[in-house]
Amino acid sequence: MSHRSHAPECHAQMIPRRAPQTQKVSDYFGCNVFGQETMRLLLPKDIYRRFREAVDHGRRIDPQSANAVALAMKTWAISKGATHYCHWFQPMTGYTAEKHDSFAEPTGDGRALEKFSGRHLVQAEPDASSFPSGGLRVTFEARGYTAWDPTSPAFIMEMKGGATLCIPTIFVSYNGQSLDDKTPLLRSCDVISKAALDILKLFKSDAAKVYATLGAEQEYFLIDRSYYEHRPDLLMAGRTLIGAPSPKGQQLEDHYFGSIKERVFAFMTDAESELYKLGVPVKTRHNEVAPNQFECAPVYEEVNVAVDHNQLVMDVFERIALRHGLALLLHEKPFAGINGSGKHCNWSLATDTGKNLLTPGDTPHENLQFVVFLACIVKAVHDNPLFLRATVASSGNDHRLGANEAPPAIMSVFLGQHLTKVFADIEDGVAPKGQDKEWMHFGIDRIPPVLRDNTDRNRTSPFAFTGDKFEFRAVGSSFNTALPVTILHAIVADQLIAAKKDIEAKLKAKKPFKDAVLEVLRGYIKQAKPICFEGNNYSVAWVKEAAKRGLPNVQTTPDALEGFSRKANGALLERLGIMSAEESLSREHVKLEKYAKDIDIEAKLLVEMVETMVVPAALQYQNRVAEAVRGLRELLPSEAALKTQTELLRDIAVHIDRACKGAAALRLAVVQAGDAEDGAPRARSYCHDVKPIFTGIREAVDGLEGLMDADLWPLPKYREMLFLL
Repeated sequence: MSHRSHAPECHAQMIPRRAPQTQKVSDYFGCNVFGQETMRLLLPKDIYRRFREAVDHGRRIDPQSANAVALAMKTWAISKGATHYCHWFQPMTGYTAEKHDSFAEPTGDGRALEKFSGRHLVQAEPDASSFPSGGLRVTFEARGYTAWDPTSPAFIMEMKGGATLCIPTIFVSYNGQSLDDKTPLLRSCDVISKAALDILKLFKSDAAKVYATLGAEQEYFLIDRSYYEHRPDLLMAGRTLIGAPSPKGQQLEDHYFGSIKERVFAFMTDAESELYKLGVPVKTRHNEVAPNQFECAPVYEEVNVAVDHNQLVMDVFERIALRHGLALLLHEKPFAGINGSGKHCNWSLATDTGKNLLTPGDTPHENLQFVVFLACIVKAVHDNPLFLRATVASSGNDHRLGANEAPPAIMSVFLGQHLTKVFADIEDGVAPKGQDKEWMHFGIDRIPPVLRDNTDRNRTSPFAFTGDKFEFRAVGSSFNTALPVTILHAIVADQLIAAKKDIEAKLKAKKPFKDAVLEVLRGYIKQAKPICFEGNNYSVAWVKEAAKRGLPNVQTTPDALEGFSRKANGALLERLGIMSAEESLSREHVKLEKYAKDIDIEAKLLVEMVETMVVPAALQYQNRVAEAVRGLRELLPSEAALKTQTELLRDIAVHIDRACKGAAALRLAVVQAGDAEDGAPRARSYCHDVKPIFTGIREAVDGLEGLMDADLWPLPKYREMLFLL
């Protein structure tokens, strides 16, 4: 049955109009979060004080405090309508996981009481057997543990059927090895805090703690749910495996920052309302470059909470989209030929005294402390480009990176004209000259002058300095940001530790402090210069130039993931206490296995769609054209009169033949790839033997779509999915 028999109903459905919202966001922001204010109200003063001291100083929470917190949490959650609680964790699937337990426990006399103790709060034992481990345990060893993370507040997740208390936790194996993304992240936060503090001590800072901050800009697509349900490839693979381009795509550049459609606006408003209740500080919303592509951005937060909140953004968006008859697409490249989606991670370091360590100030050339942190970050990226590339590797992101709309697979750093000049002056041993504030005047009296930033914003750079933070643009839209940030913390912390030693060595040699620091910086800047690039990262010229500089251009996930298996990288993580060598290697194994499974699913879907949907419809049209040719031959036997129709028939037959032969070849290649050795060999077989066959099949199928009667085509088309909402 054609999808068109279903589409009109969905297009005609009316989304209920929302009543005018009279309640201010500030009145209900965080109302479903067991945050500091709620704890202060519900906990005894001494318990709250001990709890805050434990969290702020990284101390263990004593059993008495845990029991008191659990009691207050249960009372609060039940008052919010919660009947169950769960430990909410982030396994190495990229998603979140939860197992719900009821507060109610039978008393033995036919009644029940709501119970929740410190033991339930602090630790739970979910079944770990079916979560990816990357070889950290064997399949039959099922035991795993979740442990409460008190640095991220518990929250109530409201759904149509009720409410659940969700408690953020880490997830580890029976032997204590991390089976999740949060455990290494928390370790890395401690590591970079200590490394940064050691540098600050050289500058006589009074800071006691350094926090990494994060703001994750989330890009996504929305399409009508009826179209989504009639596209098996979107439903199961997250992207369209076939589909001819729409005559109009994004070439008119009219969608970016355009007026938001009413249906999308209703979705955004509902989703934001739910996120505000969860304390997620979503701030910005707008149309993105591609049709039906959008973005939301939050206010920056401490990185652990920001990671949790981005996971909630993806979860809430998916549920609210369903409520509005829409489908949320988080794949990095759901539609060929138009922009894909990323998750731009705006990252910085801040002290407990309120200072952003990456704020240049008015005269960054004089701010030696800022330049030390900046140079260490740049050198960390220079020394570890493959490691950083590995953190953003996936089958979906391979379609996006370097596709003339996203950062390329080549890791580089953008600093901007002024900071590049500061680095050059330091390298040359020249006293850097200051930059006066520059005001832009427009020749219009009614428009006041605007202060120009001292850096522009290079949207083609994978790792760009944007004023008081770095924007890691290479992260994919579907990613959990925890792993990319963890590895970023690791390489930067390692470089900060090295910088402290190098500066102290100069000081022991009786160098004046400023001279010692500048001498160390001079060496770092010279070494890291190849990673800095101020131009167009999309250009062919940059690919050639990067090769001359020795920068890796790793296009595929199986090759990129070697960043985790390199002994030096595993040793770095182990030395810092972020991951053991086995834990680091497990990340490569998990990602290799997922990559192979992703391509396997796509290949089998493509074969099924070609053989059960496309070819039957094409044969039907071919028969219709053949009948027309036969009828025309009886009326006009001249070959000249039949030329156009016979050429159409021939084109249809050729495309059907190519599609069928391609599907047969793909089926065989999948079998052979599945027989390859597990791990990298299998992933490479799917990458180099299976995936390339997709192209020929798609060309044949898309050719058929351009020839056939639209009423016979069995799938929603790009022009419908991208423009009808």
